[in-house]
Amino acid sequence: MARYTGPKSKIARRFKEPIFGPDKALDKKNYKPGMHGNSRRRGKQSEYAIQLGEKQKAKYTYGVLERQFANLFDKAARKHGITGENLLKFLEARLDNTCFRLGLSTTRDGARQLVSHKHILVNGNLLNIPSYLLKPGDVVTVREQSQSLENLNNSLARRKTYNWLQWDAATYQGTFLSLPEREDIPEKIKEQLIVELYSK
Repeated sequence: MARYTGPKSKIARRFKEPIFGPDKALDKKNYKPGMHGNSRRRGKQSEYAIQLGEKQKAKYTYGVLERQFANLFDKAARKHGITGENLLKFLEARLDNTCFRLGLSTTRDGARQLVSHKHILVNGNLLNIPSYLLKPGDVVTVREQSQSLENLNNSLARRKTYNWLQWDAATYQGTFLSLPEREDIPEKIKEQLIVELYSK
C-alpha cells in the first residue's frame, strides 16, 4: 500500500499550513525549510511553480500519490460539472478522508490506519481499502470489537460536524449523505490552478 512516508514538518513549513495535523514546528519556525531559513532571498515563482505547488499541497493534504491523483483528475474531468470542484469532491469521498471527517481520528493518517487495520465496515461489509470512493447513502460503521479503542473515542469527543455527513454516536455509525459542495470543504486549495496545470 503506497503512501507518503517522508518528513512531514518540512512539508507543512513549505506550505505554511498544518497539512498533516497540528504541528509544533510551525509555531517555532514559521518560515520555509532550508539551510538559510528566513534570510534566504527567493526569486519570484513562475506560473508553473505556483500551479505545481498547489497540486503538491492537495496530494499531501489528502495523502494521495501521483498516479492515484492523476486518475482521480481524469475521472473528475469526465464527470459533468466543474473539473476542479469534482476533483475535491472525489478526494473528500475517499473512505479514509470520510473517517477523518466523521471524527474517528484526529489525522488522515490515523484514519487511513483504522481502515487498513480492518476496524471499519461499509454497508455492513469489512473494507480495508482507504482509497475506496463512497457513494451517497453509504453507511460507515466502526466494528463492534473496535468501538472501545481509546484513541478513537478521544478523537470522537472532539469531532466537528459537516453538512454531507451524519453521525450516530450510539451505534458508532456514520452516513455519507451526499458529495460535498465546494463552499462546505474547509481545505484552502485553489483547485483551478491544478486544472490549469493538467491542461498544459
